[in-house]
Amino acid sequence: MLTVEHLESGYGHMQILWGVELAVAEREVHVLLGANGAGKSTFFKVLVGLLPAWSGGVRIHDRDITSLSARERVKLGLGYTSETGIFPDLTVDDNLRISALALPSVDRKEAIEAAYGRFEELKSRRHDLAGGLSGGQRKLVAIARALVVKPAVLLMDEPSSGLSPRYVTEVVERLSELRGTTTLVVAEQNVSFLDIADSVSVLEGGRIKFSGSKGAFSNNEALRNAFFGLE
Repeated sequence: MLTVEHLESGYGHMQILWGVELAVAEREVHVLLGANGAGKSTFFKVLVGLLPAWSGGVRIHDRDITSLSARERVKLGLGYTSETGIFPDLTVDDNLRISALALPSVDRKEAIEAAYGRFEELKSRRHDLAGGLSGGQRKLVAIARALVVKPAVLLMDEPSSGLSPRYVTEVVERLSELRGTTTLVVAEQNVSFLDIADSVSVLEGGRIKFSGSKGAFSNNEALRNAFFGLE
């Protein structure tokens, strides 16, 4: 479903990503673990077309999308939500409507209502400013925005950012409901997201240090301790 081959990129003359490779199967939940500064956000920006690749390639459904614009990637089924992921000064409804602009006009209303059907608590807040919601609700708006375009692959960058442990647990639970409906790649440093993972990779210094099943990661005590101090 999603294949990344020897991807290198950065900002100006500063290289951030060094030969990153990743393969995520259809409808798999993959968690990309890494500390702050590991290169996770840069990696996702290259995948979605917000930052150019210096070398290497990105493929979805065996189609090379490396040179496509961000909008063209969305049309091919690539969804993305950043650490913030919302327009705080707009209503919840307007946030979803903006995302729906990537769809044909005849499909927009249905897609928005489907998002509300998945997140019923947002429907009653649809006319409220997104920035006035709780941290957990804002994350749900960000997820709903990404789902409006019905992505085949959904990239989520640090969904735990700024959340209390209670809301982290809620977001993990809500993401678990997406299992089997889309290919989900979550970039995180919070290991709570391992609960929903099928496979795991570890990014450090812009390089993949491990990639394999969740079981293989869990059984690698040296790796767990070296990167995350897990017991």
